[in-house]
Amino acid sequence: MKLLEKTQLGNLALKNSMVMAAMTRSRADMNGVVGDMTVQYYTQRTGAGLLFTEAIRISEEATGSPLTPGIFTAEQIEAWKKVTKAVHDNGGLIIAQLWHTGRVGHSIDRNGKLPLAPSALAIQGMQHFTSQGLKDYETPQAITIEEIKQTIKDYGQAAKNAIEAGFDGVELHAANGYLPSQFLAESANQRTDDYGGSIPKKARFVLEVMRELISAVGGDKVGIKISPFHPYGNMLLDDPAGTYTYLVDELNKLDFAFVELMKRSSYFPSPAHYPSDDEVELFGSMIKQTVIANAGYDKASAEAELKKGIAGLVSFGTLFLANPDLPARFEKDAALNEPDRATMFGGGSQGYIDYPFLEK
Repeated sequence: MKLLEKTQLGNLALKNSMVMAAMTRSRADMNGVVGDMTVQYYTQRTGAGLLFTEAIRISEEATGSPLTPGIFTAEQIEAWKKVTKAVHDNGGLIIAQLWHTGRVGHSIDRNGKLPLAPSALAIQGMQHFTSQGLKDYETPQAITIEEIKQTIKDYGQAAKNAIEAGFDGVELHAANGYLPSQFLAESANQRTDDYGGSIPKKARFVLEVMRELISAVGGDKVGIKISPFHPYGNMLLDDPAGTYTYLVDELNKLDFAFVELMKRSSYFPSPAHYPSDDEVELFGSMIKQTVIANAGYDKASAEAELKKGIAGLVSFGTLFLANPDLPARFEKDAALNEPDRATMFGGGSQGYIDYPFLEK
């Protein structure tokens, strides 16, 4: 089975081709510090060839949701050191996903400050989970050029902090409607300066952040996650194929390790004008870095994806959440645990570290 074959990702030797995708779990404390449960959560899943962390805030300004972890204070970094040590002691590898939520936030959890976004355009048709329950999205403040430059520096510092914390690398979260992908979408970006208008200008922010990350920690420790046709977060592009073809072409000029390519979800149908192409086949074949295929895969579809030869690895979200020993279950063709959807995005140990293993 190709899924269980050893492989290489940059300078990392992986025990198999199965990756745990980043998933928001909201189990940090109010200061964005992870605890012993988080150590156990990741340690339980070290059977994966590679673990991606849940998205980690790069700064206080990057905050979108309550009880999500950060990596910008000494206390946060020290807490993550316990996670990375435990993962490594159990033979695992772990990469930190770096996160700025942009307009996907609310002033309730931002000390009364509105979120920053490319333009003052609110998310439509959705609500945001806050510490005071679901709220309508607010109209964000348009980020200034000075704030853009500071945000790029924040990404670089967060990458350095991640390496200090013992992570094996970093991934730029440029998918799912967060700040980097907001710059690419007309529904969030109507700027007329150097960061909006034409496709090259809309792609500028993502490329500048990637250059900063590569400069900060070395390209062999850097990757990016993109979701070209996934409209979550009110991401609506006039020309999604053209936009992401340009972005991929420019990313190909940079020296880094991987692109995690997220496919659209049946839960969030793409607009009618979007191409029907399979994202891995369309964009994966253009990408020169290692491709990690993501979203909605099971054992059979993931194995088939690897056999196509475009993707080198496949990342699994919900399946790894509910099955900490997922590779062993695939190997033995064993039954899978059902995920508890009520506990996915917050809570305590239930639905976090209590999913049973085959042996138990």
